Amino acid sequence: MQKLTKKLIEIMKDCAYVTKNGINNFHNYKYATSADVLEKINTAMVKQGICSIAVPEIISIDEVTTAKGNTEKLATVKINITLMDKDSDENITITGLGSGQDSGDKAVMKAQTAAIKYAYMLSFAIATGDDPEADSKTDENTLQPKSAEKKKNTSVKSVKPACVECGVILSDKVKTYSMEKYGKPLCMECQKGAKVVA
Repeated sequence: MQKLTKKLIEIMKDCAYVTKNGINNFHNYKYATSADVLEKINTAMVKQGICSIAVPEIISIDEVTTAKGNTEKLATVKINITLMDKDSDENITITGLGSGQDSGDKAVMKAQTAAIKYAYMLSFAIATGDDPEADSKTDENTLQPKSAEKKKNTSVKSVKPACVECGVILSDKVKTYSMEKYGKPLCMECQKGAKVVA
């Protein structure tokens, strides 16, 4: 595959970077659209005499419930793209995975679009300036300082007292009675075997 490899390297040179022209207005960020990636990769492949055939495969289609309680389809698609050299008959297949979610009938199409985009981006090492590991918002939401977590847990416990033995949420009346009689918050069931504080 020496001839094809040389052409793929030329394609990589032409497609080293794709500008982020897409704008997500809801989350307020820019991204490289599938159209931007495909336009750039297609121009470079045609220039080198490479054609492509994409064959998608549906991995799964699941129903998911959104935060608003609506039911949507979540599709995951695998796509194999065979790249063929017109001059040497050499070929290679690249693969991409993508997921798409939609309330209508577009979940599979969204998944295919993502799969094709990332198949090319990963295979040709196309940079867009994105770095998933640099997602500080996710890190901030996931990793909280222990002191903040303790404060959060304390405030939850003070709002919703729980039995120290079994974890059942207590009413204020049961908690008050238990504290006076047993010296600790216990549910009615756990109070049966507890020792009365003198």
